[in-house]
Amino acid sequence: MKLKPLLSSWTFVQSENRFYRVILVGLVVSDLMLSIEVLHAERTVVLIPPHLTKDVEVSRRAASSSLKESWGLYFAELMGNVTPGNADFLQIVLGDLLSPKVYRSIQEHLMDEIQQLKDERIAMSFKPRQVFYEAETDRIFVSGDHVSQGPNSQPDIRQRTYEMTINIQDYRPRVDAIDIYPEEPHTLEYKETRKNHPH
Repeated sequence: MKLKPLLSSWTFVQSENRFYRVILVGLVVSDLMLSIEVLHAERTVVLIPPHLTKDVEVSRRAASSSLKESWGLYFAELMGNVTPGNADFLQIVLGDLLSPKVYRSIQEHLMDEIQQLKDERIAMSFKPRQVFYEAETDRIFVSGDHVSQGPNSQPDIRQRTYEMTINIQDYRPRVDAIDIYPEEPHTLEYKETRKNHPH
């Protein structure tokens, strides 16, 4: 047997083994990194609610505009349809939708309004006419007719707009800001028009 060919082939086998060991370590490291990434990846859930005409997406901290519009409409209808009979219940339900930074102010406003409704036996209703999302400001606008009526009075019908910001926290919607006013939606276009033509 010739020693030189044997040694050269043995050297080749050893270097090939070292190369494969490096490749194996690289594959193990990349598999670990991939596993960690998959475990911490943000999952997006696609929903098709029966009352919406298109898919909506929600992840842990974000949602599509159509889902925000849907929640904005739901919130505005809850706040706008208050009677002495359902006032306490609505206070609990609305509390679950509010973020901590607006919870106290909205709850205080609701408690005052609810007490007034109970004292004067007034019923309020809200009939939405339009809902839309403004991407530039991340705001939802719900506007329509606000009707208030006492037991022996004619209904008082006025325009009302609910302007709000809804953020997603752990897949749940939270109202982070809300403004309620008796006018058309204060969109960027509306504000620009008012700035150019003040009256």
